[in-house]
Amino acid sequence: MRIQDAQLKRFILDAGLVTRKDIDAAEKVAEKEKESLADALLAAGVVTEDDLRRIESYILGIPFVALKNEKIDFEILSLIPEPIARNHNIVAFKKNDKNLEVAMLDTADLPAIDFIKKKVGLKVLPRLTDTESMKSVLRQYQKTLKDEFGDIIMKESSALKVVTDEKGEELSEKDLKKMAEDLPVVRIVDTLLRHAIIQGASDIHIEPMENELLIRYRIDGILHDTMTLPKHAAPTIAARIKVLSNLKLDQKRLPQDGRFKMEMDDQKVSFRVSVLPIYYGEKIVMRLLRENRGNFTLEGIGFHGRSLELIHQATKATTGIILVTGPTGSGKTTTLYTVLDLLNTPEVNISTIEDPIEYQMPRINQTQVKPDIGFTFANGLRSLMRQDPDIMMVGEIRDSETASLAINAALTGHLVLATVHTNSASATVARLVDMGVEPFLLVSTLRVTVGQRLVRKLCEDKEQYVLTPSEKDNLGKHVDLDRVLKTLKEEKIVKANATWNSIPFYRAKPNPQCEDGYKGRMGIHEVLPISTAIKDIVMSKGTADDIKEQAQKEGMLTMAEDGVFKAVLGQTTLEEVLRVVSE
Repeated sequence: MRIQDAQLKRFILDAGLVTRKDIDAAEKVAEKEKESLADALLAAGVVTEDDLRRIESYILGIPFVALKNEKIDFEILSLIPEPIARNHNIVAFKKNDKNLEVAMLDTADLPAIDFIKKKVGLKVLPRLTDTESMKSVLRQYQKTLKDEFGDIIMKESSALKVVTDEKGEELSEKDLKKMAEDLPVVRIVDTLLRHAIIQGASDIHIEPMENELLIRYRIDGILHDTMTLPKHAAPTIAARIKVLSNLKLDQKRLPQDGRFKMEMDDQKVSFRVSVLPIYYGEKIVMRLLRENRGNFTLEGIGFHGRSLELIHQATKATTGIILVTGPTGSGKTTTLYTVLDLLNTPEVNISTIEDPIEYQMPRINQTQVKPDIGFTFANGLRSLMRQDPDIMMVGEIRDSETASLAINAALTGHLVLATVHTNSASATVARLVDMGVEPFLLVSTLRVTVGQRLVRKLCEDKEQYVLTPSEKDNLGKHVDLDRVLKTLKEEKIVKANATWNSIPFYRAKPNPQCEDGYKGRMGIHEVLPISTAIKDIVMSKGTADDIKEQAQKEGMLTMAEDGVFKAVLGQTTLEEVLRVVSE
């Protein structure tokens, strides 16, 4: 708000929008709290943010536009990328040869205006709008994108040629390559990839079926049917993706793996490609790896309270092993990179051995395994030991040799970060013992084990409710509600006298902007420190259940309990937590 308090007061009184009594009361609060009159009026609830925008528009002479239910032309709307539009509440709605009119909630956001001016090369004319108008236009991004991409793909797929010659025999590699460079298939594949990036997909599945070609995206861990194409599009699309990935075009009987990169809106994305022969052709799955996605924090990915303290304590050690465990796609690598980011200072040498390198990080020496030429995790780890490292990250401990080398590295004065595929933090210890690691070596090197899963995050628009007695009893079968309540009170999330009868939970509320009520994902964790009591259990060859029971006595929240904690915060739902942790 750029209007002076005196101007605002005079206008409001002249227009009769607020009584003099309310104005005087707001002025006293503003003086006491050392804030603007506008903030005091908002806090008192006598005006809304939209009222203030209309006043600002009138006093400063900035045109006000109402765009609710207005259909914006896609070419104009897409001049401002969706992430910029959402982060800065700025949308393009009108354009001519010289000017671009943009609607904003805050016309003082000069960096956003400057960015758009440089991007479009036109004079930018800011206009004020209201919150409902902004929401209405932002919803059009998703709808318009789907329509736009769908139209392009269907139009181009009708122009595709059938990939067989006149005798019905399959074409040679040379002919396939020529076909894969045809304009229609280039446009289809490019559009599919761009659409997947915009939708925030982690995987693209291209599946030939009896009568059609099915395209599915995995978004926030859930597969969604995206579109179907004519069956004859399958071989040409497969050929195009093979060309991009440098795979053999005429090899259709054996699986193939490759990768390629593309850049879109200053975002670099690597695609890891897997081609598998199936009954109706070749199924293609592409994993999207967004590069340079740094700036994570432990708090930002879901750690809190005691678990956060334990991770920080483990990172301060100069030797030992920090293990992160969970199934494929549970965010283990992101957690390790976040810890590496904390440790990445000029005083230390950090080296990694990964499969594949998912995020590129400055000042960290990252190496990728190549099993086809004999460069495995074990061989890589041996080489890293000769590179004078202080900290090492092992992408995955898969076998006894890698486990043994990681333990030896920790024993000889290095801090080792690694992942293991198990279902819980307590099961990790038993898994390493099964791999042949001696229990006495394990207890002397293991600092902390983190078990994790990813749950979908609720959108801002959600429905509040309180558990019924039967729901509470049912939830009590999966988690220790008393321990969760104690943690909520310790971290001052709920009042000291709160009970489960008064603590609210939240349900997903689907809407056009947030189709199933969820957007994005976050981690739920269990963090198990290797205490003296747990060392004794490991040395006496106790089971994973024995370790878990002792860790819970010492205050560990299980993944399910951490999920309930986050459901109380309104970050996710109980249904989502139980879906993810049920084994």
